This record gives sequence, structure tokens and C-alpha cells, in this order.
Amino acid sequence: MRILGISCYYHDAAACLVEDGEIVAAAQEERFTRKKHDSDFPANSVRYCLAEGNVPADGLDAVAFYDKPILKFHRILETYLSVAPSGLRPFMKAVPLWVREKLWIEPEIGSELERCGVEPPDALYFPEHHESHAASAFYPSPFREAAVLTVDGVGEWATATLGVGEGRDLRLLKQISFPHSLGLLYSAFTYFTGFKVNSAEYKLMGLAPYGQGRYTRLIKEHLIDIREDGSFRINMDYFGYLDDLVMTSRKFEELFGRPPREPEAQITTDEMDLAKSIQEVTEEIVLKMARHAAKVTGKDHLCLAGGVALNCVANGKILREGIFKGLWIQPAAGDAGGALGAALAVWHNALGNPREADDVHDRMKGGYLGPEFSPEQIRRFLDGRGCAYRELSEDEWAPTIARHLADEKVIGLFHGRMEFGPRALGNRSIIGDPRSPKMQSTMNLKIKFRESFRPFAPSCLEDRLSDWFDIDCPSPYMLLVAPVRPDRCSPPQGDERELEIHEWVNRSRSELPAITHVDYSARIQSVNAEVNPRYAALIRAFDDLESCPVIVNTSFNVRGEPIVCTPEDAYRCFMRTEMDYLVLGPFLIAKADQPEWTETRDWSSEYPPD
Repeated sequence: MRILGISCYYHDAAACLVEDGEIVAAAQEERFTRKKHDSDFPANSVRYCLAEGNVPADGLDAVAFYDKPILKFHRILETYLSVAPSGLRPFMKAVPLWVREKLWIEPEIGSELERCGVEPPDALYFPEHHESHAASAFYPSPFREAAVLTVDGVGEWATATLGVGEGRDLRLLKQISFPHSLGLLYSAFTYFTGFKVNSAEYKLMGLAPYGQGRYTRLIKEHLIDIREDGSFRINMDYFGYLDDLVMTSRKFEELFGRPPREPEAQITTDEMDLAKSIQEVTEEIVLKMARHAAKVTGKDHLCLAGGVALNCVANGKILREGIFKGLWIQPAAGDAGGALGAALAVWHNALGNPREADDVHDRMKGGYLGPEFSPEQIRRFLDGRGCAYRELSEDEWAPTIARHLADEKVIGLFHGRMEFGPRALGNRSIIGDPRSPKMQSTMNLKIKFRESFRPFAPSCLEDRLSDWFDIDCPSPYMLLVAPVRPDRCSPPQGDERELEIHEWVNRSRSELPAITHVDYSARIQSVNAEVNPRYAALIRAFDDLESCPVIVNTSFNVRGEPIVCTPEDAYRCFMRTEMDYLVLGPFLIAKADQPEWTETRDWSSEYPPD
């Protein structure tokens, strides 16, 4: 039985194919359209998933959409009525779109599938938004039984849920409802510090270690009432998302004594302290939720999904607190993962099919669920472009790339199936030497064209993880932050808040300065040779050369661009930046050997800042 999961019409549209309970393929629409967070119907993702699964035109048995549009529309109408007449402007903006398009999801899905050359099946399911999130967290996890937490901005009414998974059964027990939302609270501070909502929350998390929590008490006294079980109520006097088109109100500005930072303006210690403060509040809430979930469910394991589950600093705190014996986070924790969760919710919850789990291995296939390109396809592309390249044998592939890394070269790495979710996990990555003091600055300013304060992540061989980081479990999806081991670190060099941020971030703090954040932490990816043998072989080859089983791993894109999907995407990004080498499958491409790259327009305008 083949079930197509779909998420779209808000942000991060995606599709997923599940066949007899197995995840066959999943991809985000942005990777194909090159439009970041593309929300349109995921036609390209649907075509890819069905092609990957060899599904004939009449071969779909069911479609699962990731939320209930009617219930969401009910919430929108009730919200605007509750604040009338002040909500007229957002009402006039939102409701015509709903009446014209979003209320007609069922016929729209049918029409779009027909345009994709697919016969729409009779069975169409609409799990609730947070049921889709919860299903994406529990069903692919390794755990037979687990508590489940979902936390995001808002679905239909729910903004956070507590559930329990046992075998094939998944039940949601409690919820926090709109407008009280941890995700929207965090997004309000994302907006106020000058970053893009629903896109750049991770920047706020990355900025937090530079700051001090001098606003934490103010937030808890005026903005949010936190209870011992992790539930909370938000004081809506300070926020604009009920009756306006902005996140914060004038009263919010008065509380903090300033207007929102203009995007791209200089970052000051004030933004750093705001980031630190809201991060502390978020961690307090998430930890209380986790403790309450353990108490209510009595389970030894916890599964997480929803946009807030991408806060890997908070995830690391849950792990280190020892509240649960095991923790698993859906790698596509945001709305894209809702497509996967919706399909699995139908297979297991709606149709009652059994589920197998062994408490060790998950069902996500390392997150490598996207398109793959054969050597023949890549060769045809390279020859068609007149590119100079060298084909590497299997035996020389890893050692050759490792040698270039040891020479401090920056390499675009493209091989195997594309990752599903916001993290590049070694198949669509830009890699470098983590021991280089200049690598972080070089990658940020010359390759990624992004803010200098943003840290890079390490990919470390799983069996060597505890040699370098203070963590005792794998982190395959780059969703846990942990300290670099103290014996690998250098002592602090005085009060760094007096420094310019670019000077601060470029100070060497450990044996791995390129991946060590200012608080001596790192967002870790552990690499397992069974899951990704080629990437593991590359890191092992680097370790053989340099006695270091760690490399820098950042996503293969420039700022504002989706992660690359095709060889053409990868080559274009390579030529637009100051990367030294590009690896496309078995082919090694040196920048110095390529034909001159020219463009008739400013390509950077294609990608608005996130």
C-alpha cells in the first residue's frame, strides 16, 4: 500500500512516499524550485517521490495532508472576531486567500496530482497538524514506547502537545492552545532582533552564547507566566500577531526601551542579550515540559518534533539533565516533516498496521531520502558544460579529498541521496579542516556570504565522539549541542564582550577552533559507517592523515539559497563562491581548472537575506 504525504500552503512544502510502512522517499519543494521555504503545492517533490518508488499513474492508494484546513480556518475566524475591530487589516489580507484557495484543499490536491500525471486516489486523510508532528517523531524513532512532545508556532489550535506512543498506537494527551505559543514567542524575538520569522530562528539560537541573560527576569515578569508542568500563558498586550501583521506591539518596544533592529544593521550587545534571555526562557519551558512528560507517561524515552525541536541547544539540555534514558528528534522537525508524519499516522494510527522497533535503530535511513544522481548523469552534465574534472576510483576517493582538507582547502561535497530536513549531513555539504583558525571566517565571509557570528558544525566519527565532545550518545542528525571536551579546550582570554563580534568569534578556543562556539559548545553530527559509508570513509581517511576524526560540515548553499539538489545547482554554487574543489559523485573538480564563469545579472539578488 502506497501513501503519499503532503505538507504545503504555509511554509516548507514537502512530499513523502510511504510504502507498506517504509519511508521510500521524502523531499522539500524548495530544493527543486530554488525558492527558500517554498509553500506552494509540492509538485516537484511529489513527482520525485513517485518516481523514486516506481509508482505507476494509478498506483497511489491514499493521500495524507498534514493538517485540517477547516479547523485552522475556524481558529483564524475566531481569532479575528475576538479582537475586532482592530484585526481588520490582517483579516482582509488572510480571509480572501482562504476563501479563494485554502478551503478547497481536497479538490486542489486532486487537480495538482492530475497535473503531475497521477490519478488521485479515493482515500484522502487529514490528520491534525500536531498529530502529524507527533507521528513524525514517534513512528520513525527507534523506541518501542516513548513520551512524545511537539512544540511549534501553531497548527490548527494546538501550539504544543504531550502524547504517548506504544507500539503502533499514538495518543495525544494534553495540549497548549493558541495564542499561547512558545514558537511564536521565540519568533517574536527573532523579529525584534532583526531576523526573518519562520526562517532565521536558528540565528537567534546561534547568537545567544554571546549574550548575558539580563532580560530573562523581565520576560518572565511581563511576557509569560510559566508553570511547573511547562505550560504557560503569554501576555498578549505585548504582541501583535493577533490583530496586526507584525509580531510585537508598541508596548513590547517600550518594555525593552527600543524599536526592533533593522535587518542587516550592526548587531550590538543588546541583541546578544535578548537572544540569550529568550533562549534561557525557552530552555526552562522545554525542560519543565520534558520532566512533566516523564512523570505523566512513565516512559524511559522521549521523541520530539515541531519547529522548536530544532533548537538543538535546548535538546542538549534535556539530554544532559538525564530526564529520559533516550532522546530522538525528527530531523525534519518543522512543517516539511509533517508530510512524513501524516503518511505514517494514516498507516499506523488510522489503518491500524503494526510497527516494528528495537530501541536502537530508527527508520529514517540517515535522513538520506532525496534524489541521487548516477555517475553517468553527472558526467553528461560536466561534459555538456565543458568542465575539467578528474574521475576518482573508489579506493582513491576518500584519501584524495582528505588530503585536500588537510591542505586547508574548502570543498563542496555532493554524492548519494539528498538529505530531508534543514541540515546537510554529508551528502550536500561544504566541508573543511576544523583545526584551521581561519576556516570559520573564510567559510562565513567568502563561501556562505553570511554573518560572521554564526558557528559551524562538526561531523565526527560515531565511535570517536566521546574523545572530543562531552556527550555519551550518537547525534546523527545534528540536533544536539554538547560541550567540546575540556581537555581539548584553551582557557578563556578575559572579557570578550568588549571586542568586535568578528574578532570575538575568530579567537581560537580549542584544538578545533572552526567548530567551537564562543561558549565552548558544538552542534554535533555523529557519522555511522553503516548509515553513510562514503562520508565515514572520508572522515576516517582524514583521521589517518591528521589524527583528527572530525571535519567541518555546513550546508551546500549560500545565504538565502536552499541546499543544492542537482549537479547543476552544486556547480553553480561552487563557481559563485571561493570554494577550492567540488566533488560530484566520483568526479573531482578544481576551481582553477574551470572555464571562466560569467553571469549577466547580480545572482545574489535571487536569494533575499534570511
